[in-house]
Amino acid sequence: MQRIGVFVCHCGTNIAATVDVKAVAEALGHEAGVVISQDYQYMCSESGQDLVKNAIKEHNLTGVVVCSCSPRMHENTFRKAAASAGLNPYLVEIANIREQCSWIHKDIASATDKAIVLGKAAVAKVHLNAPLTAGESPVVKRALVIGGGIAGIQTALDIAEAGFEVDIVEKEPTIGGKMAQIDKTFPTLDCAACILTPKMVEAAQNEKITIHSFSEVADVKGFVGNFTVTIKKKARFVDETKCTGCGLCTEKCPMKKVPNEFNMGLDNRTAVYIPFAQAVPKVATIDPNYCLMLKNGKCGVCSKVCTAGAIDYKQTDKMIEQKYGAIVVATGFNPIKPDKYDEFAYSYCPDVVTSLELERLMNAAGPNGGTLLRPSDKTHPHTIVFVQCVGSRCDDEKGKPYCSKICCMYTAKHAMLIREKYPDTEVYVFYIDVRTPGKNFDEFYRRAVEQYNVHYIKGMVGKVTPKADGKIDVQASDLLANEQLHINADMVVLATAIEPDKTARPLATMLTTQMDTNDFFTEAHPKLRPVESATAGIFLSGACQGPKDIPETVAQASAAAAKAIGLLCKNSITCNPCVAHSDELMCNGCSACEKVCPYGAITYQDKEFRMPDRSTAIRRVASVNPAVCQGCGACTVACPSGAMDLNGFSNSQIMAEVDAICK
Repeated sequence: MQRIGVFVCHCGTNIAATVDVKAVAEALGHEAGVVISQDYQYMCSESGQDLVKNAIKEHNLTGVVVCSCSPRMHENTFRKAAASAGLNPYLVEIANIREQCSWIHKDIASATDKAIVLGKAAVAKVHLNAPLTAGESPVVKRALVIGGGIAGIQTALDIAEAGFEVDIVEKEPTIGGKMAQIDKTFPTLDCAACILTPKMVEAAQNEKITIHSFSEVADVKGFVGNFTVTIKKKARFVDETKCTGCGLCTEKCPMKKVPNEFNMGLDNRTAVYIPFAQAVPKVATIDPNYCLMLKNGKCGVCSKVCTAGAIDYKQTDKMIEQKYGAIVVATGFNPIKPDKYDEFAYSYCPDVVTSLELERLMNAAGPNGGTLLRPSDKTHPHTIVFVQCVGSRCDDEKGKPYCSKICCMYTAKHAMLIREKYPDTEVYVFYIDVRTPGKNFDEFYRRAVEQYNVHYIKGMVGKVTPKADGKIDVQASDLLANEQLHINADMVVLATAIEPDKTARPLATMLTTQMDTNDFFTEAHPKLRPVESATAGIFLSGACQGPKDIPETVAQASAAAAKAIGLLCKNSITCNPCVAHSDELMCNGCSACEKVCPYGAITYQDKEFRMPDRSTAIRRVASVNPAVCQGCGACTVACPSGAMDLNGFSNSQIMAEVDAICK
């Protein structure tokens, strides 16, 4: 006979303000099998947990229902409390009467009725709950970091510092990411390369870190503690073990008019190239789209001049399979292309540039050697207009609805650097709002206005029009002065929105983790678990989770590393016992469950069955690997014969809840 205890939480006023908690406890006390039903102010508190523990012992409870907040928040809390009192933790059920009830209702009567119904459903399920035992799975003592920007580098260094092997997979020929393209950093105006390149070298020289540059993650299988990852190492047609990075091949290559991606297409490179002087690894890469030898077999100059014999035109893509205990995603961001914004003339006026393009124009290693010149005629600009929020905070389909967070600060930085180096240049900044929430950020912005006399104008730029004399007419509004402006500019700089890297969406599919509508990875909990994804063993680092500046990125990178280290320190982890299982007598071997399983936990095998006439027959039936299964339930829905079921969430338990709700 079942002996069930029901405990209803006030959650301060989160629940009690909308739900008559005492009435809920009273109503559920009359349900079959319920021997104790009471309410308490804070069930998750130590005294609230003691209430559950004491009731289990005093009333010899066989099941517990806690009507409180989401099980995502405190299911584990109450399971531990039950286990410490001698009750199997999987005989505890949570009825969510906060997020699913009190927070979405204003009428006390209707909210109370709904809370009672949710409680009845939980009681009905507990009647059919069975004790479950969690198994253990070993942890592979190796981590994978996907992305080699500053976030990925910092994460890898921290994990390696703890003594664990870690691999960095970077899709570009070198690590460094966007920070390698930046000239100065705010709010200190120190050299980005001076900060970044020592980190890059440290990562390359660390014996615990393996860098897979010019590589991509092709496939991910497995589960927390035991992921199997296939890495596609793309052919660079240069032997990394032989190349010395001397650069002779890049000097002699006859194909010299290839757009330079590192300099945002503002100058050209050769078909064989090293992205920048401090690249790590400093190994040449041959671009097969432009190499004459690879396209038509009529060159081979780089092979002839390479004294190390590193050129290999027959090199092919290579697949590497490796096991990892934890995976950290650090795929970073990209600025959006402003081509869709015709009003800014970006697509046809070379003197309208993005902020990242301006970074390269001002960089000593950039196309102009650090001298700021107009791209069109290489003359010095005397009037520059900055346009804020291009594509950010937009409610149209062309832009992004969110604030990109870093634009206000890097525009202030650009304005200050220009005014400091070229005092004869007038700088105008058109903004919607100036957002400077970081440490010393507001002081930095005010310094641009007060010390460097940058003209900040609250208003929108309506149209940018190139003129016949080479100037650019910028038509804008000054909202504070309530007037229309026409500025005769030499250059226009667009502070474009940032978005997740294009590899993020397919990667999230492989990792079976969640993304928001803007393709940023979604954290497990925005406050309590900000660097963990909803998928166990997958951690988030840097701008893949949302717009961030460098200090915030580095902080989150170290936080993600700490979480990964916490996992890798364990010899084994407790597995989820709520896994699928197959009734072999009902299974018809159709493979429907195998096709929908995102974890590859289901396989098929031939089994011998004895028939009623004592003969034997061989049938193909499904088999579930409980170590791999994550209990998502997709197979139970897909199974046409009803052979697949889920421990802890069986079909009979779900239907019992439905029946309780419909009574």
